[in-house]
Amino acid sequence: MKEAVFYAASAVVSLFIAGYAAHMMVGGLVAPATERLVIAGVVLAAAAAIAWMAWDVARRKRR
Repeated sequence: MKEAVFYAASAVVSLFIAGYAAHMMVGGLVAPATERLVIAGVVLAAAAAIAWMAWDVARRKRR
């Protein structure tokens, strides 16, 4: 169960970095509203990938 805390902290930091990377890529090039949409899309895609990886790990541990 200790690894769950580590995985959760890693997921939060990964989402923050994904959002920041999107901001650095499009910041100043597009309108602020568009930038927020791009950041939200990137973070949602990263969250979906992290959720899928967590589901896969949980599925493999049950076997």
